[in-house]
Amino acid sequence: MSGEYNMSIRKFLKQVGVTSQQAIEDGLRGDNGSGPYEVEMVLRIKGLDIEHTVTGSIRKDEA
Repeated sequence: MSGEYNMSIRKFLKQVGVTSQQAIEDGLRGDNGSGPYEVEMVLRIKGLDIEHTVTGSIRKDEA
């Protein structure tokens, strides 16, 4: 894989990580529930037959 492909993939994944963390933090900020919260991230690439799903859980820290 070329360096240009590699850099564009890394740039996209960084954007996904940063914006996803912000969305999760915003959602948890006003929440009084205890969790854990089941989460799912789906990656689809238009033009390619790719669908990749990652699942997990998020616990809210008790502060």
